[in-house]
Amino acid sequence: MPKINRYVDIDTVEREAKKDYIDRHSPFVHCAETATKGEKFPVTVKMGNEYSHPDDFDHYIAYIQLWNGETLLGQATFTPGTLGNQKDHAEVTFNIVPTGNKLKLTAMAYCTKHGLWESDPVEVEVK
Repeated sequence: MPKINRYVDIDTVEREAKKDYIDRHSPFVHCAETATKGEKFPVTVKMGNEYSHPDDFDHYIAYIQLWNGETLLGQATFTPGTLGNQKDHAEVTFNIVPTGNKLKLTAMAYCTKHGLWESDPVEVEVK
C-alpha cells in the first residue's frame, strides 16, 4: 500500500519551498454545497491552489480520482505533456448524479515523482 500524503494548511508552514511542495501536489475539490437527487452535479478537482505543478515527461500528475466515501466515482488519466510541458494546474470536472442523501467527496491524485495525495473531504447535502 503506498503512503498517502495529505494537505497541510500552508499558512502554518514557514519555508516557502515546503509550501510550494505541499500545495502543488494537493488536490482540491470545488463544488456547490447542495445537490439535487437524480440531477447532474458538476465537481471540479484542481491540483494546487496557489502553486502549479510541473508537466515534465518524468514528473507530472498521472491521474485524478473522485471518491464518494469508499466508492470511486470517476478517474481522469493524463499523459505527460497534456499541459504543454509547462507548470499549470491539472484540473478535471466530473459530472455525477447523486442518488443518496449526502455526498462525502474526496479526491486522490498521483504524482509520478512524489506519490499519492488525498484532498480534505467535502460534504454535500443532497435534496
